[in-house]
Amino acid sequence: MPEQASTVASRVDNLYAYLVLTTIFFTVLISTTLLVFFIKYRRRSEYTIPKPIAGSIKLELIWSVIPFLIAMSMFVWGASVYFAQYRIPENASDIYVVGKQWMWKFQHPEGQREINELHVPLGKRIRLTMASEDVIHSFFVPAFRVKQDVVPGPNRYAQMWFEATKPGSYHLFCAEYCGTNHAAMIGTVYVMAPKEYAQWLNGGATEGTLTQKGEKLFTDFGCATCHKADGTGRGPNLEGLFGKQQQLTTGEKVLADENYIRASILNPGAQIVAGYQPVMPSFQGIISEEQLIQILAYIKSLAPQHPSSMQPTVQSDSTKGRMH
Repeated sequence: MPEQASTVASRVDNLYAYLVLTTIFFTVLISTTLLVFFIKYRRRSEYTIPKPIAGSIKLELIWSVIPFLIAMSMFVWGASVYFAQYRIPENASDIYVVGKQWMWKFQHPEGQREINELHVPLGKRIRLTMASEDVIHSFFVPAFRVKQDVVPGPNRYAQMWFEATKPGSYHLFCAEYCGTNHAAMIGTVYVMAPKEYAQWLNGGATEGTLTQKGEKLFTDFGCATCHKADGTGRGPNLEGLFGKQQQLTTGEKVLADENYIRASILNPGAQIVAGYQPVMPSFQGIISEEQLIQILAYIKSLAPQHPSSMQPTVQSDSTKGRMH
């Protein structure tokens, strides 16, 4: 088994051991019982007539209830491990990931970027927000016992989290066949003590934080001309947008999460915010996945304005058509 290096690794291994040992126990029990019955109740002569079996309610209850209880124990245990793995903690630090044939690209909020290497602090919960530029990939770190498929599409951000418990370097794989060089789509996760990680963050030259890069792109792509902070633009004010329910022209309400913002940029006509027209152009093929992540980080950073600013509260959400 790979080394256990995350908070969920031991839980996954314990469940796996339970499943394997239960399987081995009943395989041996059933096989031995069959063999004994083959010998004990074999036909001893050509004219032997077996005694009819009357049946037993007690026996039937035993072999029905016991397997049911074992199955339910597997279900409950498995569900608890699943929810521990896939329910993202609110206080997790964000790192953004883009899968591309055949590499993993990482962006840290502080601005650092990496390819096929990921540096994370020891004992800190890390949330990965992942997207694919081309085909299905799967982010897999065996030592952490975490794996998440990354599927391409306009509203296909995938998220997972982990908390490393041991410093060191750990293998990173793509666990979904993604093309000719799939086997080369590998990398390394470096778990560092908090002080060492802080030194690493300060050691690399950056062109600004992820939010600052997103703000620049927001201006360069002309988003600011429609999404004005005073609410007078052709698109809604985006301050305080992230994490709020948005009313659509269809009467439906949707949560403005990462996938909603992504889809609003790539396919803005799909969900139109109430009170706006579908005037925002699609940026599909114009903006890269990494640029999308930067703009997403910027929009997430926009806090609602203080009432004293005399500006209207966020209508947040999509453009006239979706976000723009």
